[in-house]
Amino acid sequence: MIEQKSISARAWVAMLALGTIWGASFVSIRIALDEIGPLTTVAHRTFWAMLVLWGVVLVMRIPLPRDLRTWGAFFVMGLLNNMIPFALMAWGQLHVTSGLTSIFNAATAIFGVLAAAVFFADERLTARKITGVLLGFAGVTTAIGLNNLTEFDIRSLAQLAILAGTVSYALAGVWARTYLSGLRPQMAAAGMLTGSSLISVPLASIVEGPLSLALQPDTLLAIGYYSVIATALAYLLYYHVLSLAGSGNLMLVTLIIPPVAITLGGLLRAEQLSPNAWAGFALLALGMVVLDGRLLRRIRRARAGAG
Repeated sequence: MIEQKSISARAWVAMLALGTIWGASFVSIRIALDEIGPLTTVAHRTFWAMLVLWGVVLVMRIPLPRDLRTWGAFFVMGLLNNMIPFALMAWGQLHVTSGLTSIFNAATAIFGVLAAAVFFADERLTARKITGVLLGFAGVTTAIGLNNLTEFDIRSLAQLAILAGTVSYALAGVWARTYLSGLRPQMAAAGMLTGSSLISVPLASIVEGPLSLALQPDTLLAIGYYSVIATALAYLLYYHVLSLAGSGNLMLVTLIIPPVAITLGGLLRAEQLSPNAWAGFALLALGMVVLDGRLLRRIRRARAGAG
């Protein structure tokens, strides 16, 4: 079962920092896409983050796994948690705003609940979870817009690609719990990014050309941010938040990301969201609040006390 802990002030600061870092990553990726292709953005993201995390592993003197099974699990994890979602979302951002991409990204929590229910006996669907999932799907549908559901075009395809990325994230969570739960988190992150780099760098070189740093300063800054800060350092901060706040509170980070991405997209890219996107985010956020369950328990306790 998902662990829920009370949240200290220190944990709140760490969660806000993580949500802000990840929220800004959507805009930085969009800036890089002005000059480089989607697969190249992924290759830069995984490769430089991999180098940083291997440095952390070496400094901490974490022992390396010696069995092929673990390295195979790293490869699959890199595919599910990095290569597939990073590539689909980067391509989607060519046709969808950063803010809307971040809203769809929040659906990871919804698909994660469904994936856990399918693969793990201790994560069965309850009435509360079903309600939260249905609200989440209503939010996604609203954010897409009824017109995009009836008129299929490149923007509709981009939105579906981003949602497919969130499904891949959800499956990655199942894979990590099954095959990587016994590893130090720094080692798991470094191994995962090694697996994704072994895929992304050759693939990007073949499809879009060899990686190069002969790029505009804005592009280099964007790559540095989303690879080193929003990937390598964010993974380390993620595990710090996990130790401070518990896994049950990580869903709250997901709610911080879209407002940051929407605000920065508006300021730096003059992006605007339609009313249905805002309404969709509200429904999606409500679904995650229901899945979290604490607010509902507090309301019931307050009613019982008043009674």
